[in-house]
Amino acid sequence: MSYQIIDGKAISKQIKEECRLKAERYKAQGIEITLAVIQVGSDPASGVYVRNKKRACEECGIKSLSYELPEETSEEELLSLIGRLNADREVNGILVQLPLPEQIDEDKVIQAIDVAKDVDGFHPMSAGALCTGQKGFVSCTPAGIIELLKRSNIEISGKECVVAGRSNIVGKPAALLLLRENGTVTLCHSKTADLKEVTKRADILVVAVGRPKFITADYVKEGAVVIDVGIHRNENGKLCGDVDFDSVAPKCSAITPVPGGVGPMTIAMLMSNCVASVDLSKDI
Repeated sequence: MSYQIIDGKAISKQIKEECRLKAERYKAQGIEITLAVIQVGSDPASGVYVRNKKRACEECGIKSLSYELPEETSEEELLSLIGRLNADREVNGILVQLPLPEQIDEDKVIQAIDVAKDVDGFHPMSAGALCTGQKGFVSCTPAGIIELLKRSNIEISGKECVVAGRSNIVGKPAALLLLRENGTVTLCHSKTADLKEVTKRADILVVAVGRPKFITADYVKEGAVVIDVGIHRNENGKLCGDVDFDSVAPKCSAITPVPGGVGPMTIAMLMSNCVASVDLSKDI
Protein backbone atom coordinates (compact mmCIF):
# COMPACT_ATOMS: atom_id res chain seq x y z
CA MET A 1 0.00 0.00 0.00
CA SER A 2 1.41 3.43 -0.85
CA TYR A 3 1.31 5.80 2.10
CA GLN A 4 1.36 9.55 2.59
CA ILE A 5 4.17 11.00 4.69
CA ILE A 6 2.69 13.73 6.91
CA ASP A 7 5.29 16.49 6.66
CA GLY A 8 5.46 18.32 10.00
CA LYS A 9 8.27 20.55 8.80
CA ALA A 10 6.24 21.95 5.90
CA ILE A 11 3.04 22.35 7.99
CA SER A 12 4.90 24.00 10.90
CA LYS A 13 6.42 26.44 8.40
CA GLN A 14 2.92 27.43 7.21
CA ILE A 15 1.76 27.99 10.78
CA LYS A 16 4.83 30.06 11.69
CA GLU A 17 4.30 32.21 8.59
CA GLU A 18 0.65 32.78 9.63
CA CYS A 19 1.90 33.74 13.13
CA ARG A 20 4.43 36.16 11.62
CA LEU A 21 1.74 37.95 9.62
CA LYS A 22 -0.57 38.19 12.67
CA ALA A 23 2.30 39.44 14.88
CA GLU A 24 3.06 42.07 12.23
CA ARG A 25 -0.57 43.24 12.28
CA TYR A 26 -0.47 43.52 16.08
CA LYS A 27 2.81 45.44 15.86
CA ALA A 28 1.12 47.93 13.52
CA GLN A 29 -1.42 48.48 16.34
CA GLY A 30 1.43 49.08 18.80
CA ILE A 31 1.28 45.60 20.42
CA GLU A 32 4.57 43.70 20.55
CA ILE A 33 3.92 40.07 21.49
CA THR A 34 6.42 39.00 24.16
CA LEU A 35 7.27 35.52 25.46
CA ALA A 36 9.30 35.04 28.65
CA VAL A 37 11.28 31.77 28.69
CA ILE A 38 12.72 30.51 31.99
CA GLN A 39 15.31 27.74 32.19
CA VAL A 40 16.66 26.51 35.53
CA GLY A 41 19.96 24.63 35.35
CA SER A 42 21.83 23.50 32.27
CA ASP A 43 20.13 20.27 31.14
CA PRO A 44 21.50 19.84 27.56
CA ALA A 45 18.16 18.74 26.01
CA SER A 46 16.40 21.70 27.67
CA GLY A 47 19.10 24.01 26.29
CA VAL A 48 18.37 22.77 22.75
CA TYR A 49 14.61 23.25 23.20
CA VAL A 50 15.06 26.76 24.60
CA ARG A 51 17.31 27.77 21.69
CA ASN A 52 14.76 26.40 19.21
CA LYS A 53 11.98 28.35 20.90
CA LYS A 54 13.99 31.59 20.77
CA ARG A 55 14.76 31.01 17.08
CA ALA A 56 11.07 30.42 16.34
CA CYS A 57 10.21 33.68 18.15
CA GLU A 58 12.66 35.54 15.90
CA GLU A 59 11.15 33.95 12.77
CA CYS A 60 7.64 34.93 13.86
CA GLY A 61 8.41 38.48 14.96
CA ILE A 62 7.75 37.66 18.63
CA LYS A 63 9.99 39.23 21.26
CA SER A 64 11.57 36.71 23.63
CA LEU A 65 12.88 37.43 27.12
CA SER A 66 15.32 34.85 28.40
CA TYR A 67 15.90 33.96 32.06
CA GLU A 68 18.66 31.39 32.56
CA LEU A 69 18.83 30.57 36.25
CA PRO A 70 21.47 28.47 38.03
CA GLU A 71 20.78 24.84 39.00
CA GLU A 72 20.68 25.76 42.72
CA THR A 73 17.87 28.34 42.28
CA SER A 74 15.31 27.90 45.06
CA GLU A 75 11.59 27.33 44.49
CA GLU A 76 10.91 30.66 46.22
CA GLU A 77 13.21 32.55 43.82
CA LEU A 78 11.57 30.96 40.79
CA LEU A 79 8.05 31.67 42.08
CA SER A 80 9.05 35.27 42.77
CA LEU A 81 10.27 35.70 39.15
CA ILE A 82 7.01 34.19 37.84
CA GLY A 83 5.07 36.62 40.07
CA ARG A 84 6.92 39.58 38.54
CA LEU A 85 6.31 38.31 34.98
CA ASN A 86 2.61 37.71 35.77
CA ALA A 87 2.36 41.37 36.82
CA ASP A 88 4.28 42.68 33.79
CA ARG A 89 1.68 43.89 31.27
CA GLU A 90 4.25 43.78 28.45
CA VAL A 91 4.61 39.97 28.81
CA ASN A 92 1.99 37.90 26.97
CA GLY A 93 3.29 34.39 27.60
CA ILE A 94 5.39 32.67 30.27
CA LEU A 95 7.10 29.35 29.63
CA VAL A 96 9.10 27.43 32.24
CA GLN A 97 11.24 24.76 30.58
CA LEU A 98 10.77 21.34 32.21
CA PRO A 99 12.23 19.30 33.84
CA LEU A 100 13.13 21.41 36.86
CA PRO A 101 15.80 20.57 39.47
CA GLU A 102 14.58 18.32 42.29
CA GLN A 103 14.33 21.10 44.92
CA ILE A 104 11.51 22.71 42.90
CA ASP A 105 7.93 21.40 42.80
CA GLU A 106 6.88 21.42 39.11
CA ASP A 107 3.15 21.42 39.91
CA LYS A 108 3.50 24.44 42.15
CA VAL A 109 5.42 26.29 39.43
CA ILE A 110 2.88 25.44 36.69
CA GLN A 111 0.02 26.58 38.94
CA ALA A 112 1.83 29.85 39.74
CA ILE A 113 1.74 30.98 36.08
CA ASP A 114 -1.17 33.33 35.32
CA VAL A 115 -3.63 31.19 33.31
CA ALA A 116 -3.94 34.05 30.78
CA LYS A 117 -0.17 33.71 30.10
CA ASP A 118 -0.01 29.89 30.20
CA VAL A 119 1.11 29.42 26.57
CA ASP A 120 2.28 25.86 27.32
CA GLY A 121 -1.31 24.96 28.27
CA PHE A 122 -0.21 22.99 31.35
CA HIS A 123 -2.14 24.92 34.05
CA PRO A 124 -4.98 22.87 35.64
CA MET A 125 -7.41 25.64 34.62
CA SER A 126 -6.26 25.35 30.98
CA ALA A 127 -6.75 21.57 31.18
CA GLY A 128 -10.19 22.11 32.75
CA ALA A 129 -11.16 24.57 30.00
CA LEU A 130 -10.23 21.97 27.38
CA CYS A 131 -12.29 19.36 29.21
CA THR A 132 -15.41 21.53 29.34
CA GLY A 133 -15.05 23.18 25.92
CA GLN A 134 -14.25 26.66 27.29
CA LYS A 135 -11.72 29.06 25.77
CA GLY A 136 -8.14 28.51 26.92
CA PHE A 137 -4.66 27.45 25.87
CA VAL A 138 -4.21 23.89 24.60
CA SER A 139 -0.86 22.19 25.20
CA CYS A 140 1.26 22.49 22.09
CA THR A 141 1.96 18.89 21.07
CA PRO A 142 -1.70 17.73 21.07
CA ALA A 143 -2.75 20.95 19.30
CA GLY A 144 -0.04 20.22 16.72
CA ILE A 145 -1.38 16.70 16.16
CA ILE A 146 -4.82 18.08 15.26
CA GLU A 147 -3.28 20.63 12.86
CA LEU A 148 -1.23 17.88 11.19
CA LEU A 149 -4.40 15.87 10.56
CA LYS A 150 -6.53 18.80 9.41
CA ARG A 151 -3.91 20.31 7.12
CA SER A 152 -3.25 16.89 5.59
CA ASN A 153 -7.00 16.64 4.76
CA ILE A 154 -7.50 13.67 7.10
CA GLU A 155 -11.10 13.49 8.32
CA ILE A 156 -11.42 13.03 12.11
CA SER A 157 -15.21 13.22 12.49
CA GLY A 158 -16.81 9.80 12.93
CA LYS A 159 -13.45 8.00 12.88
CA GLU A 160 -12.27 5.44 15.43
CA CYS A 161 -9.37 7.22 17.17
CA VAL A 162 -7.04 5.44 19.60
CA VAL A 163 -4.50 7.28 21.76
CA ALA A 164 -1.78 5.09 23.30
CA GLY A 165 -0.38 6.94 26.33
CA ARG A 166 -2.21 8.90 29.03
CA SER A 167 0.17 11.68 30.08
CA ASN A 168 -1.27 15.07 31.10
CA ILE A 169 0.89 16.78 28.46
CA VAL A 170 0.07 14.62 25.40
CA GLY A 171 -2.22 11.59 25.81
CA LYS A 172 -5.17 13.04 27.75
CA PRO A 173 -5.39 16.38 25.88
CA ALA A 174 -4.94 14.62 22.49
CA ALA A 175 -7.92 12.37 23.35
CA LEU A 176 -10.03 15.39 24.34
CA LEU A 177 -9.12 17.28 21.14
CA LEU A 178 -9.99 14.29 18.95
CA LEU A 179 -13.31 14.07 20.80
CA ARG A 180 -13.87 17.80 20.18
CA GLU A 181 -13.42 17.04 16.45
CA ASN A 182 -16.15 14.35 16.73
CA GLY A 183 -13.81 11.36 16.71
CA THR A 184 -14.82 8.23 18.67
CA VAL A 185 -11.94 8.02 21.11
CA THR A 186 -10.31 5.23 23.12
CA LEU A 187 -7.46 6.13 25.49
CA CYS A 188 -5.21 3.18 26.27
CA HIS A 189 -2.03 2.69 28.31
CA SER A 190 0.42 0.21 29.82
CA LYS A 191 -2.33 -1.50 31.87
CA THR A 192 -4.71 -1.95 28.91
CA ALA A 193 -5.56 -5.63 28.39
CA ASP A 194 -5.01 -6.79 24.77
CA LEU A 195 -3.42 -3.51 23.69
CA LYS A 196 -2.93 -4.87 20.16
CA GLU A 197 -6.63 -5.58 19.78
CA VAL A 198 -7.47 -2.01 20.83
CA THR A 199 -4.90 -0.25 18.63
CA LYS A 200 -5.91 -2.41 15.63
CA ARG A 201 -9.39 -0.86 15.71
CA ALA A 202 -7.94 2.61 15.07
CA ASP A 203 -8.57 4.58 11.90
CA ILE A 204 -6.32 7.19 13.54
CA LEU A 205 -3.68 5.94 15.99
CA VAL A 206 -1.76 8.47 18.12
CA VAL A 207 1.25 6.91 19.85
CA ALA A 208 2.81 8.57 22.90
CA VAL A 209 4.07 5.65 25.00
CA GLY A 210 7.68 6.78 25.45
CA ARG A 211 9.18 3.46 24.29
CA PRO A 212 11.31 3.27 21.13
CA LYS A 213 9.80 1.31 18.21
CA PHE A 214 7.16 -0.17 20.55
CA ILE A 215 4.35 -0.16 17.97
CA THR A 216 5.02 -2.69 15.20
CA ALA A 217 2.93 -3.69 12.16
CA ASP A 218 0.79 -6.16 14.16
CA TYR A 219 -0.61 -3.28 16.27
CA VAL A 220 -1.94 -1.42 13.23
CA LYS A 221 -4.99 -1.83 11.01
CA GLU A 222 -4.55 -1.77 7.23
CA GLY A 223 -5.07 1.80 5.98
CA ALA A 224 -4.75 3.49 9.39
CA VAL A 225 -3.32 6.96 9.93
CA VAL A 226 -0.45 6.81 12.47
CA ILE A 227 0.84 9.80 14.43
CA ASP A 228 4.11 9.09 16.27
CA VAL A 229 4.80 11.46 19.18
CA GLY A 230 7.88 9.63 20.50
CA ILE A 231 11.47 10.73 20.04
CA HIS A 232 14.46 8.60 21.04
CA ARG A 233 17.98 7.77 19.91
CA ASN A 234 18.52 4.16 18.87
CA GLU A 235 21.68 2.10 19.53
CA ASN A 236 23.39 3.79 16.55
CA GLY A 237 22.53 7.29 17.80
CA LYS A 238 19.86 7.78 15.08
CA LEU A 239 16.54 9.40 15.98
CA CYS A 240 13.51 7.12 16.06
CA GLY A 241 9.96 7.24 17.43
CA ASP A 242 7.58 5.05 19.43
CA VAL A 243 6.54 3.44 16.13
CA ASP A 244 8.69 0.99 14.17
CA PHE A 245 8.37 3.08 11.00
CA ASP A 246 9.78 0.52 8.52
CA SER A 247 7.35 -2.24 9.49
CA VAL A 248 4.31 0.01 10.12
CA ALA A 249 4.45 2.49 7.19
CA PRO A 250 3.51 -0.02 4.43
CA LYS A 251 0.22 -0.77 6.27
CA CYS A 252 -0.74 2.92 6.65
CA SER A 253 -2.62 5.38 4.51
CA ALA A 254 -0.60 8.17 6.21
CA ILE A 255 2.14 8.35 8.87
CA THR A 256 4.37 10.94 10.54
CA PRO A 257 8.14 10.45 10.31
CA VAL A 258 10.59 10.91 13.20
CA PRO A 259 12.22 13.39 13.00
CA GLY A 260 10.17 15.87 10.95
CA GLY A 261 6.65 14.89 12.03
CA VAL A 262 5.14 15.97 15.35
CA GLY A 263 8.35 17.60 16.69
CA PRO A 264 8.36 20.80 14.59
CA MET A 265 4.62 21.24 15.28
CA THR A 266 5.10 21.63 19.03
CA ILE A 267 7.10 24.83 18.63
CA ALA A 268 4.83 26.11 15.82
CA MET A 269 1.81 25.72 18.12
CA LEU A 270 3.67 27.48 20.93
CA MET A 271 4.07 30.45 18.56
CA SER A 272 0.36 30.15 17.69
CA ASN A 273 -0.53 30.24 21.42
CA CYS A 274 1.67 33.33 21.91
CA VAL A 275 -0.18 35.14 19.12
CA ALA A 276 -3.56 33.96 20.44
CA SER A 277 -2.64 35.19 23.94
CA VAL A 278 -3.35 38.80 22.95
CA ASP A 279 -7.07 38.12 22.40
CA LEU A 280 -7.39 35.14 24.72
CA SER A 281 -6.27 37.20 27.72
CA LYS A 282 -9.49 39.25 27.34
CA ASP A 283 -11.63 36.09 27.53
CA ILE A 284 -9.91 34.06 30.27
